[in-house]
Amino acid sequence: MTWSVRIPVRSYELDTLGHLNHAVYHQYAEVARVEAFVAAGCAWTDLISAGLGPVMLSSTINFRRELRLGDEVDVSLVVKFGAGKTFSADSTLTKADGTVAAEITCVLGLMDLRLRKLVADPKAALEEHGLDLTAVD
Repeated sequence: MTWSVRIPVRSYELDTLGHLNHAVYHQYAEVARVEAFVAAGCAWTDLISAGLGPVMLSSTINFRRELRLGDEVDVSLVVKFGAGKTFSADSTLTKADGTVAAEITCVLGLMDLRLRKLVADPKAALEEHGLDLTAVD
C-alpha cells in the first residue's frame, strides 16, 4: 500500500532554531498512517472499538534537510506485510521542490486489546475490518 498527503509546516511546530521540531516529523508520519488506513477502508477508531489497536514497536528517522515555516511537505507511506506478527510502515517526507527532508522507518503490530498480545496475522485481521490494499495504490 502506498499513500501520500501534503502537510504545511506551521509556526507552532518549530523549535528554537526555526526549523521543524524533531518530534513533529514523527507526527507527520502518523498523520499519513492514519489517513492512509482510513482511505483504504480501515479506520483506526473502528479497530479500537473492535478490541484491536495498532502499536508502534520501533521508529527510526534519518534527517536529510531541515523543514522551515512556509514549507509544504509530502509525506508518503509505504506499508508492507510479511509473515509474522509485525508489518512495516515507512514514510518519506519530501519538500515541494523534491528534496527529501527525512525518512522514517517503522515496525508496527496489531494488538488484541483484551489479551494484550499481538495478533498472529495483522494483515488478515486488518482486512477483516475493511482494509483494502488496492484502494490506495
